[in-house]
Amino acid sequence: MMNEDVNSVSPTLGFIIKTIEYDGYKLNIWDVGGQKTLRTYWKNYFEKTDTLIWVVDATDRERIDDCRGELAGLLQEERLSGASLLVLKNKSDVPGAMSEDEVGEGLQLEAIRTHAWHIMSCSAMTGMNLDEGLEWVVRDARARLFLY
Repeated sequence: MMNEDVNSVSPTLGFIIKTIEYDGYKLNIWDVGGQKTLRTYWKNYFEKTDTLIWVVDATDRERIDDCRGELAGLLQEERLSGASLLVLKNKSDVPGAMSEDEVGEGLQLEAIRTHAWHIMSCSAMTGMNLDEGLEWVVRDARARLFLY
């Protein structure tokens, strides 16, 4: 995640919990692995979720249908009913990667009516748009905050 040596970045096995300060907000980030064997545990991490960040490997066209099905299932979870969705199209720096339009179509984002959503290109290796992704999360949360 943020400010890590890119050489140490690898797929998440299990889950990682981090708290970071960003733009005056404390963000509790639960990075849960995407392997099929871990997916049944995802629902254990939905409590008090404000934003779901869905990371898609933009170089893996063969798995986009699987990604769409998993995402559609998650968005039906009651505990995610108020959460926004940020789709990060990872590996955007790799030649031949899917475009934002291709990923959006593959995930059928236009059909999502139950959650506010946004898609953006990024690269975990170069750090491209990771800050911008967090900016979107904070801006979106700020717009939904109820101040008494």
